[in-house]
Amino acid sequence: MVSPRLIVDTGVLRNNIEIMQEAANTAGVALRPHIKAHKNAEIMRFQLIAGASGITVSKLGEAEVMAEAGATDIFIAYQLIGEDKYCRLAKLRQSARIAVAVDNTEHCRALDAATPHDKPLDVLIEVDSGLSRCGVLPQDVLGLAREILTLSKLSFRGIFTHAGHVYGVSAQDVARIGTEEALLMVACADQLRSQGIAVDVVSTGSTPTALHNLKVNGITEIRPGNYVFNDAIQVGLGVVDESRCALFVEATVISAPSATRVVIDAGSKVFGLDKGAHGMSVVTGFGRVLGWPELIIERLSEEHGIITYTGHGPTLGQKLTIIPNHACVAVNLADRIVSIPGEVSWAISARGRVD
Repeated sequence: MVSPRLIVDTGVLRNNIEIMQEAANTAGVALRPHIKAHKNAEIMRFQLIAGASGITVSKLGEAEVMAEAGATDIFIAYQLIGEDKYCRLAKLRQSARIAVAVDNTEHCRALDAATPHDKPLDVLIEVDSGLSRCGVLPQDVLGLAREILTLSKLSFRGIFTHAGHVYGVSAQDVARIGTEEALLMVACADQLRSQGIAVDVVSTGSTPTALHNLKVNGITEIRPGNYVFNDAIQVGLGVVDESRCALFVEATVISAPSATRVVIDAGSKVFGLDKGAHGMSVVTGFGRVLGWPELIIERLSEEHGIITYTGHGPTLGQKLTIIPNHACVAVNLADRIVSIPGEVSWAISARGRVD
C-alpha cells in the first residue's frame, strides 16, 4: 500500500454534504459550495446531486476543469485581470453560466470592454467584511454598483463576501463573526435596494460562519468549502469534532531515533505548513494523530514529519492516520485521493490549477 497517501472516508464526506445542504434548504438559502477545498469532480457531483445551486471556484483554471466535468453554473470568486484571462473566460461562457467578482471601477471597465454586446457578463461586488484582503468597504458598495449599471455589457447580480478573519479568532468568537458578516451584507443590500438597485444575490462564505449566516434573514446564498472534509483547524475553532473529519493523511513511521521521537514519511510536501490562516493558531503541531492524542507533529521538513511524545509511542513501520491542519492545502499537494471503504482512487482533477 502506497505511503504516504491521502484518504477520504466517503461516509463522513457524504454526511457532511447532506448536513450543510439540509441546513441551507431549511433556511431557504442557496448553497453554492466552494470546490477549492477538494478540487475533485466526483465530490462536486455529490454536492450537485444533493442540491447545490451551482459551484464556487477561486481560479479560472478550476472553473475550466469543473465545467469539463459537468458544472453548468459557476461563480468565480476572484478578480480576473488580463487579456489572456478574458479570452479564456469567453470560451468558458460557451458551456456554462459564469459570474465573476469585481471590486473596482477600472476592473469593471476592462471586463465590459472584453465582453460581447449580445451576452452580458454577470458580476458580483466583493465586500470587505473584515478580512482586509480584496473587496470594497461597505460604504463604497453603492458607488461601484452605480458605475456597473452604466456599463452596458455587465449585469449586476449582487454582492458577496468572505469572512476569512474568522480563522484568526478563538472558538467563542466564531458565532459573533458569522452574525456580523451576515448583518453587514444585508445592510449593504438594503442600501442598494433603497436606491432602486435590484440585488438578486447576497452571498456569504466560510465553513466556520456558514450556519451562523443562515440565522440572519436576507442572506440568499452561502459558499462554504472546507465543510466537505473539515480538518484540524475546524476542530480547533469548535466548528466540528473529530468524528466529522473526512480527510486524512496515512503515513508510516520510518525512524525511531529516541524514546521520545519518531519520524514519519510525510512532511511539508504532504501536509503543507499551515497552522491557522489569518491570525491566531488554533492547532498544536501540524496535524491531529487519530488514536494518539499524546503525539505532537512538532515540525516538518519536506519529506519528514517529526513526532514527539512522552510515554508509549508508535513502532517502526506502524501506520498512523492524521487529520491535516488545513484540508484544502493537503488536497492541492496530492495527485490522487483514495476513497474508503472500497479503496477507489480519484484524481484531484483541478490540482495545481491556480491559474
